[in-house]
Amino acid sequence: MWRWGPKGRCRGRPMKPRVLGFEPRTIQFVPFPPDPSRPPGPPIYMTPDEFEAYRLVFYEGLTQEEAAKRMGVSRGTLWRCLDSARRCIEGDPMEVP
Repeated sequence: MWRWGPKGRCRGRPMKPRVLGFEPRTIQFVPFPPDPSRPPGPPIYMTPDEFEAYRLVFYEGLTQEEAAKRMGVSRGTLWRCLDSARRCIEGDPMEVP
């Protein structure tokens, strides 16, 4: 398990570190088959915690509560990560930096 969180100082309350089930590295997904009616746009960038939330809920089939426990965050935080990830994904190429 990898821990992910911001590095450095920022304003406001510090973000709680998340537990990831994968080693953070650049991952790229391209829709298959590509939609010929849509011109290819720039890639969409997701944070590692957004990708992990999306992976746990939609790929592994966990409930939001189970996924939140696995990531070490509240269910509300997981919901916000999922909501942000869903807004990013619209059939465009996606990268996780």
